[in-house]
Amino acid sequence: MSRVFAALLFALIGGSALAQDDYRIKPGDVVRIEVLEDSSLNRESLVLPDGRVTVPLAGTVSVGGRSVDQVRQDVTGKLAPNFASEPNVIVSLVQLGEPAPTVASGVSSRMPIYLMGEVNTPGMIEVKRGTTLLQALAQAGGFNRFAAVKRVQLRRVGNDGVQKVYQFNYNDVLNGKNSIGATKLAKGDVIVVPARKLFE
Repeated sequence: MSRVFAALLFALIGGSALAQDDYRIKPGDVVRIEVLEDSSLNRESLVLPDGRVTVPLAGTVSVGGRSVDQVRQDVTGKLAPNFASEPNVIVSLVQLGEPAPTVASGVSSRMPIYLMGEVNTPGMIEVKRGTTLLQALAQAGGFNRFAAVKRVQLRRVGNDGVQKVYQFNYNDVLNGKNSIGATKLAKGDVIVVPARKLFE
């Protein structure tokens, strides 16, 4: 009986791996990158609209339109100079990006949000429903060199008319310590990026 169970388990795992090998990663997906030699590098990363993720020590990695194995090879090559021997890297899909929502007749599939402060393209932009905070920042061209990335704010007015302010450290988002970057925006949300202080 144990052999039968083992065979079934192998088939399930093998089928899942094959499915991931055939799949091409797209923006909105969440990928997990693990390095067996250094667990501090392990991350779950949201694939940005430009198809990229950031990996510690490897920098920016293009993953959009590629298989998990292609990404694994790329990350391994970028990390190799930091290790005495080639590291063992595992890349897996954690979550698939949501498909574009179907929109009822007469209802816009886009909504306005606002970016203020030290971003490259401040002002109002229209984004698709389901757009995340990180995706909106990318759409605005990211931060300029004066941005206080440790004090980024998401301001949202609730159904009760009261505005709530969510402040976060962008570096924590990149390092996987904070998941607010995956928050889906709501109509009228305001993203505020203050300027750095003199010694900040």
